[in-house]
Amino acid sequence: MKLIIATIKPFKLEEVREALTEIGVRGMMVTEIKGFGSQSGHTEIYRGAEYAVNFVPKVKLEVAVSAGMADQVIDTITKTARTGKIGDGKIFVLDIQQAVRVRTGETNDDAL
Repeated sequence: MKLIIATIKPFKLEEVREALTEIGVRGMMVTEIKGFGSQSGHTEIYRGAEYAVNFVPKVKLEVAVSAGMADQVIDTITKTARTGKIGDGKIFVLDIQQAVRVRTGETNDDAL
């Protein structure tokens, strides 16, 4: 089992969700976050005053899938979330040692 953590631009969330649902992803966790990467924030002008935006709004997706489905999920997120501009996001993949569905007690792949 794999845990795929992706940070994407907020306006891409619905499009990514739809694409993942189409390939069979049955659930995900979504968190609104702020952060910065290589762009290190940027400056904006508001009412004539320039100010620094040190943290950029992002959305973090967490998707737990079977190991065999991980590459397809990564490809789908990458293709769907890409705008070609700086700040498109990152994807991290971690191994899951155990998963348990609280309601039924099912474990591992059955719990996903």
